[in-house]
Amino acid sequence: MFNHYYIVVFYLMFFAGAWMFISKRKHLLISLLSLEYMMLMLFMVIYLYLLIEGYELYFSMVFLTFSVCEGALGLAVLVSIIRTHGNDYFHSISMLKC
Repeated sequence: MFNHYYIVVFYLMFFAGAWMFISKRKHLLISLLSLEYMMLMLFMVIYLYLLIEGYELYFSMVFLTFSVCEGALGLAVLVSIIRTHGNDYFHSISMLKC
């Protein structure tokens, strides 16, 4: 029998990632890593829910595809900011400089 406490653990891990995203706002890389961690935990919750209820797992593959595209877009923005500004600090990025 599958224990439903795993879902609670994954929710707690998700909120730990959200807390990291809220509290560590100095670097863009840390923010992107915490967002990817949250997406991974949300994927695990969706996967386990679909597995428990007996549904097809196609939605989890679509969700994983979108999260990979989001990660690639975030990495492209990070590389672009590092090339233009020299670092990934949020305080050095200003819209008035553009």
